[in-house]
Formats: sequence, structure tokens, C-alpha cells
Amino acid sequence: MSLFVSREIVVYLFFMQIVRIFVGYKENQLFNINLLIKMKKLNRIFAIALVAILAMSFQTVGAQSLSPSTKWHWDKGTIVIDTPERPAGQEHVLGLTAAPIQTVRVAFVGLGMRGPWAVMRFCHIPGVEIVALCDYEAERAEKSQDFLRKAGLAPAAIYSGEKGYEELCKRDDIDLVYIATDWNHHFPVAKFAMENGKHTAIEVPSAMNLEQCWELIDLSEKTRLHCFILENCCYDYYEMNALAMKQDGVFGEIIRAEGAYIHELSQFWRSYWQDPNDNDKDNLHWRLKYNLENRGDVYATHGLGPVAQCMDIHRGDRFTTLIAMDTESFAGKDWVKGVTGNEPKEFRNGDHTTTLMRTANGKVVEIQHNVMTPQPYNRLFKLTGTKGYATKYPTPEYAIAGDALAGTDAPKMDNINAHGFLKPEQKKALEKKYYHPILTKFGEKGREMGHGGMDYIMDARLVYCLQNGLPLDMDVYDMAEWCSLAELGAISMDNNCAAVAFPDFTRGHWNDVKGYKHAYAEPTKEAEVEAAADAYTAAQKEATAKLNLWALYDAAKNAEGKAKAAAEKKYVKAAAKLDAQIAKILKAKK
Repeated sequence: MSLFVSREIVVYLFFMQIVRIFVGYKENQLFNINLLIKMKKLNRIFAIALVAILAMSFQTVGAQSLSPSTKWHWDKGTIVIDTPERPAGQEHVLGLTAAPIQTVRVAFVGLGMRGPWAVMRFCHIPGVEIVALCDYEAERAEKSQDFLRKAGLAPAAIYSGEKGYEELCKRDDIDLVYIATDWNHHFPVAKFAMENGKHTAIEVPSAMNLEQCWELIDLSEKTRLHCFILENCCYDYYEMNALAMKQDGVFGEIIRAEGAYIHELSQFWRSYWQDPNDNDKDNLHWRLKYNLENRGDVYATHGLGPVAQCMDIHRGDRFTTLIAMDTESFAGKDWVKGVTGNEPKEFRNGDHTTTLMRTANGKVVEIQHNVMTPQPYNRLFKLTGTKGYATKYPTPEYAIAGDALAGTDAPKMDNINAHGFLKPEQKKALEKKYYHPILTKFGEKGREMGHGGMDYIMDARLVYCLQNGLPLDMDVYDMAEWCSLAELGAISMDNNCAAVAFPDFTRGHWNDVKGYKHAYAEPTKEAEVEAAADAYTAAQKEATAKLNLWALYDAAKNAEGKAKAAAEKKYVKAAAKLDAQIAKILKAKK
């Protein structure tokens, strides 16, 4: 008998066996010899049916926005997600700091779409050494070397293959692993990196389900290592200025906020990587396949991150309850049909998902997700306050009540009211006053780095915090809260859009810190750190040139036969002198 049987046959065989056992028991009142013989004859069919059912079950719970370890129960019509106890010996990591890292030694894993541009940006951040580049495909890792070559920095070590990142993470000369893989690999790479003593920075969504969230939380608490969510939208110019305004009371008390990721991805579906180990038999490539198999807001963090900061989430408030609702999949099914020629029987994710959340302090956040239907790009970002309103799309605007600016540092304005948006000159004056200090430091250079500038600001700010031994702007609890919408929303929608109670990712510490704030170094120390960073980068470039590393690297790469081993040995010998050469240059310039 073939193991490849239909779901209907498997279920029929399974339940027929149960009926037969039940009937036999009712007729005999005990398991007599006839029943045992009957059961033995059915044993093979029953075993096959059970194995097949279990396989289908694992396929269902293995869908990555749902984790089999999540425990929950009903309480008066609400699904309550259990919060696991903090393991003995662990402490929370609110405000976590690590020893200052004068030169941040970074390795990149995942060099497909987002990763190469991260490498490019880091080439322009002083005080950084790019140690290693890793991708499943060696050619993609090698191609990112071009950014280092152009910048005059030393060549990085190349790693590739399915488990190439493991060898990379075992190195003892890496401080930070920067992860920009496909979603399926965010967690395993981050987990392995932290287990091997590395800080991690993970592209979004950084964790795909609650099980992964809790594992990363426990790892960060156990190892005291940073686990940073690379949410670039928290560093966009409008969002940062609005945060500064909020912190000065311009909008009064924020009572409601909206965020979204509305971005029709038709031009990108075929550009996403096709993982040879992902059973992509329909040639969908990983992102479309993930939406086919998983339900919920699987990409919530662009919309949620900036508003969560404005609402002081886990710094005086927390999300308590969620309700999610989605449309049927119309466009999603059409995309799959266009690739395969057949409409899929099921497309888990709806075309448009809406999630409503309530906080402990009685505030509400709405988050939307739509990557399927044609609309202008939109992250919404709307703040509703007791004295004002901010909205970024379709045009960035502010509406302020007449007396809202009293007691703030905002410039005086005449004839303002909340029935209309500020006039252009009023808006310009407000944004000039509240131009965020992080933008003052990194914003103009960010505009030169592409993608609106926010990516560079995020990366430069991450390095700044590591170099100065400061708490990072986003911690592992931010990562968990923002990424949890996928599984929590799926649980809600799979249960007739029921209310779902959030777990407390801080495990009791969400109200310890009062208000979201960025950390800054004392000016004198900051200047010293920046001078050392500039000097190191200049010395690295000089040392790379003196050692002729790129010529030796190319010779080793291009050599063939017996000459290749000799060329590689020559390059390795020269590269081993890099640190000593840099130290010599720095010493000479003191």
C-alpha cells in the first residue's frame, strides 16, 4: 500500500478503525480473541493512517506563524496566551548595556536583496571592520566584496552553503552578526550566533512565531547579549520628528495610533530567493510561498514599531488584547494561479489583514497589512492625541489644537486649530524645532545612502550605541512584541476573530521604565569615541593598501592548479598582518 494517500482516505481509515474498536467492544463488552484478531488485520492500515495524520498535523503546526509550543486557554470568551516563567538565574534585559566596543567587528549573513546594501552602508560607518560575508550562494557573498574593495577596506572572509553561517559564528573575532536572510532563516542564524557569544541584529520580521520570540528573549537574558530588531522605519525622518514632538507634549496624550505595511509586491515576487530546501515545488519563491502557508500580519513591524515607541510600549504601557480580521485571499490565489496554472485549494493569508490592539492604559492601536492589491505605498503612521494629530500619508501633516503648544518648546503660532492642518510655513517651523538629534547627527549622510536615508541612520545609530556601551534603541522585548502579531492574529482569526490576550514578554517589568527614550553618550566621551573610530577606519584603509591585500586576494581567487595553494597561502600570510599593521599606523599617528 502506498503511503501517499489522500487526506480524505486517511481520515476515513482512522475513524473507521475507531468505530470498529468501539463496535467490537460494545458487542463483546471486553476485548475477546475475535476482536484482537480483527484489530491485528487492521493494524497495518491503522498504522499507515495514523502516520499520515500525524504528518499532516505536523505540516499544519509547522506553518511558521504558528508554534506548537504555544499554550493558551479560554477565559470568558478571550483566548489567554500563557506567559512561560522566567528560567531560574535569568534577569530582564531592560536597559541592557554591554562593554563599549571601540571597533565593531561585524559579519553579514544573507546577501540577496537587503544584505548587500547593508554591507555598503557599513563601509561608510567609521570604527567598523567587516570580518565575514555569508550567503547560501557563494557568488552572492563574493559579489558583496565589491563594496569593501571600493571603500578601500580589507577583504572579508567568505562563507557559503546551507550551514555556512555556523562556521562564521564560531569565529572569535566577531562582535555583531547582521542577519538579512529570508524569513525562514532569521531565527536559526540568530540563535546560533547568540549561543556562540555574538550580539545580533536581525532584519524584520526577526521572529516568525511566539516560540522563536521566547527563545530569543531567554537567550538575551541568559547571555546578556543584544538582540536588535532592524526596524528601519523607526528612523525615518517624519516618525522621528513626531516622536520628539510627542515627548514634548505637542499632541497631548496619545490615545490612538495607526500603522501599516501596504505595498503591492507584484514586481518583487519572482525576485525573492528560491530556497532549495523549502519544498517549493510550485516555484513560488519564499515570500509568496510563506503568505500561501501562513495567516496573520506576517510583516507588522514597519507599521507597529514607530507607533509603539510613541506609546511607550513596555516603558509604562503594554499591549493587553488583540483582535484580528482578514479578507479572503483573492489576489493571492490569482498570483499562485498565474505561476502554477492552478488555483490553490487554500491560501492562508488574506489579501488585507487588520489588527486592533488595546493597551493596559486604555489606548488603541490599529495595524494593517496588504502586499497583494494595487495601492500607493502606505505605512499610515497616524497619532491621535488629546491636543493634536499627526499623519504621514498621503502627505505628512499635523493638526494642532489652539492651546496645544502652551507649555511646550514649540514656536509660537497664531490662528491654529484642529479643524485643519498647519500651514506649510507653520509645519516647517514645527519640524525645524523638533528635528530629532539623531537626524542631526546621521540624517544628512543617510540621504546619500539610499532608501530614503533611514537604513543608514539605523545602522549608524546601532554602531554608535555599541561603541559607547549604551542600551540599544530597540531591545529583545520590542522585537517580540512587534513580531508577535503574526501568531496572535492567526490564533484570533482561526477562532472566529476572537479576542486574544497578549503574553507579557517582559514577565512583569513592562512598567519599570517610564517613557521611551534614546540613550546618548556624554559629549566629551562621544567625541573621543568618534575620533578613535575615524582613526581606525583610516588606518585600516592605509594598512590594506600597504599590504596589497586586494591584489593578493584576486591572485588567490583566480589562480588554478598547483599555483592556487601557493597564492592562497601568500594572501593568508599578508592578511594575518593586518591588525598589527593597523596598530602600527595608529601608534605612529598619536
